[in-house]
Amino acid sequence: HVKLFCSSVGSSSSATVKRREQASEQDLESTEAAWCLRDLGLSDLGVQQLDELVAGALPHLSQQRAASTSILSPRAWSVSHCSTPSFFRNKHFISIFPSICHPFVCFPFCPVWLQSRGFKTLRKHKRLQESFERPMEPGGFTPSFMKGFLTRDKGLEVENLNKLLKNKNIPEGQQDSFKTGFAEGFLKSQALTQRTQDSLRRTRLVLLVLFLAGLYGLSKTPFLSVRFRTTSGLDSAVDPVQMKNVTFEHVKGAEEAKNELQEVVEFLRSPEKFTVLGGKLPKGILLVGPPGTGKTLLARAVAGEADVPFYYASGSEFDEMFVGVGASRIRNLFREAKANAPCVIFIDELDSVGGKRIESPMHPYSRQTINQLLAEMDGFKTNEGVIIIGATNFPEALDNALIRPGRFDMQVTVPKPDVKGRTEILNWYLKKIKVDPNVQAGIIARGTVGFSGADLENLVNQAALKAAVDGKDMVTLKELEFAKDKILMGPERRSVEIDQKNKEITAYHESGHAIVAYYTKDAMPINKATIMPRGPTLGHVSMLPDDDRWSETRAQLLAQMDVSMGGRVAEEIIFGNEFITTGASSDFDAATKIAKMMVTRFGMCEKLGVMTYTDQTKQSPETQAVIEQEIRKLLKDSYERARALLKSHAKEHKSLAIALLQYETLDAKEIKMILEGKSLETR
Repeated sequence: HVKLFCSSVGSSSSATVKRREQASEQDLESTEAAWCLRDLGLSDLGVQQLDELVAGALPHLSQQRAASTSILSPRAWSVSHCSTPSFFRNKHFISIFPSICHPFVCFPFCPVWLQSRGFKTLRKHKRLQESFERPMEPGGFTPSFMKGFLTRDKGLEVENLNKLLKNKNIPEGQQDSFKTGFAEGFLKSQALTQRTQDSLRRTRLVLLVLFLAGLYGLSKTPFLSVRFRTTSGLDSAVDPVQMKNVTFEHVKGAEEAKNELQEVVEFLRSPEKFTVLGGKLPKGILLVGPPGTGKTLLARAVAGEADVPFYYASGSEFDEMFVGVGASRIRNLFREAKANAPCVIFIDELDSVGGKRIESPMHPYSRQTINQLLAEMDGFKTNEGVIIIGATNFPEALDNALIRPGRFDMQVTVPKPDVKGRTEILNWYLKKIKVDPNVQAGIIARGTVGFSGADLENLVNQAALKAAVDGKDMVTLKELEFAKDKILMGPERRSVEIDQKNKEITAYHESGHAIVAYYTKDAMPINKATIMPRGPTLGHVSMLPDDDRWSETRAQLLAQMDVSMGGRVAEEIIFGNEFITTGASSDFDAATKIAKMMVTRFGMCEKLGVMTYTDQTKQSPETQAVIEQEIRKLLKDSYERARALLKSHAKEHKSLAIALLQYETLDAKEIKMILEGKSLETR
C-alpha cells in the first residue's frame, strides 16, 4: 500500500527504513505529495487547503512540521513503499513501524501495526501516476460532507427584483406592469399557500378525531380492551332497583302463584319471625311457565311488596367469549346483594346460564359460570337474607344440581290465565284507555282461549290504535273484535285481487268447514268465517270453545279431524275430483297430527292398545306398519264422515257459500241465521 507520512520520519526511523526510502527516492521526487488524497475523497483539495485543515485539527503536528523541513521533497508530505522479500510475507506478515499510522496518513513517533509490501503493481502505479498528473479543478469531485464543511460559511446570493428586470431585458414601459403582476402573483401564491396550510390543518384535525374515535371504538371491543371494558348487563345487575310502585295488585290472573310467593314476602319483611322458630326459607324460587304469563312481574311484585332492593340480571348477560367473565359477574352480583341484604336477585331466562353441564372439547371452560352459581347459592359461604328468583320457559333444560333442595328448591308454576284470569287482565288494561262503558270484558275473554297476559295487553293496544285510525272517541267492542281477529287470523289483505273463480272455491271450502263444525256434536262452536285473505291464507274459519278445555275426549279429537276434512270434501263435491286445490294442505297437517297423537301417545287405538310410541324409528318394522295403518284408518273414516254430512246438508252448504261471497265475513250469529234459513238483509 502507498502511505503518506511527514518528512521528519526519515530522521526518526530505523536504518532499514532509511535505505528503503533512499532506494525509492527517485520515484518520490517524480510524484506529488497530494497524490493519495483521492483515497480520502479529498483529491479536489489543494495541499495548502489540506495543510490548513490538518493545522486546525492537529496543531501539535503542524508545529513539528514547521520545525523540520522536508529533505525528499519541497512538499510537506512524502511517500514510502515498504517491501518484504516475498509475496507471502508481504500479504500475511506485518512489521512494527515506529510511527502512528492512519490507514493513509502516518504521524511520527507512535508505534502502530503496519502491513508490509514487497512489490508494486503496474496497475496501481499507473493509477497513482494519473492521479498525480490530473490537474486540480476547482469544480472537481468532492464528497458531500466535505463540501458542506468547506462551504458552510458561504451565503446564498439572492436576486432582487431590479436585477431580475435588468437580466430579463424588460422595457421601461413594461416594468411597472411586471412589478404589479409579480406582486399579485406573489400575494396569490401566499394566499394559496395559506389555504393549503389551512386545509392540511383541517385534514390533520379530522384524522386526529377519527383516530381518537377509532381508539375509543377499539377500547369497547372485547378483543382489545378486556381489562377496561364494562357492559350494561353487568352494571344493571350490580345496581339495585327499588320496586315500590309494583305490588301484587298489579299481577292479575295468577292467584295461586301470588299465594305461594306471599310467604317469601313475609320473610323479607320480618325475617326474625321465621328464625326464632328455627325455620329456613327456601333460598331459591323457580318460576316456570310459558312466555308472557307474568313471571318477571311476579318477581318485581315480591320486591315491591317487601320494599327491598331488587337486583335484575338476564342469563345471557353473564357468559361471554372470555374465560372467567361469567363467574366473575356471578361473584360481583352476589357480593353486592349480600352487602344490601335482605334483597331479591331475579335471574331471567335462567336456562341460558344454568343449562345442563356437558363435556365438550370445544368449550372446556363453559361450566365455570354455572359452577360459580351453584357455589354461591349453596356453598360454604352463606347468603342469609338473599332470595334468588329464577324464571325459565324450559325447566327440563336446567341442570339437576341447580334445582335440587337447597338451591332452587321451590318451584312455582305460572300458567296461562283461564277465563276468570283473562277477564281480570282485560279489565285492568281497559281501565288505562278510553273504552265504551257497554263493553264487557267477559265476551272478549271467552273468545281468547290460550291468550297470555302479554297477548291480552297487545289486543287492547291494537284496539286502541284501530279506534284512533278510524277517528273514534273511544274503543268499542267492534275494535276489540277486530284486534282479536287480527291476532288469531292475521291482518286483512284487502289489496289482494282474487278472481271470481278462486273466490267461489274459497267460499265453498270455508263453508264446508263451517257446516261440519256446526252439525258435529262434539266440535267447538264457530266464532267467525271469512273469505277475506288474512296472513298466508285466502280464508279462515275461527272456532272457540265456550269454556277452557283442560283435556279433550276421543270424540272431540275426532270432531276436530272431521272439521279439518270438510274443506277438501266440499271442493270435491261441488267442483269434482279434477278441480280440487292445494288449499287443504294445512288442514291435512292438523288432522294427521291429531291421528298420530291418538295412536302413538294417547292410547286410543284398539290394535296397539294403551302403549306409547315416542320414537317410531326404534320400533320394529311390523309395529311401524301397524301404526301407519291405524293412522290411515282414522283419517279415512274422518274423510267419509265429513262427506256424508256435507251431502246431507247440501242446501245449507250452498246458502252459506253464497252469503260469504256477498258479505265476505260472517260471525257466529249470522252463520246460525243463514243455516236456519233466515235473511241477513238487516245487516
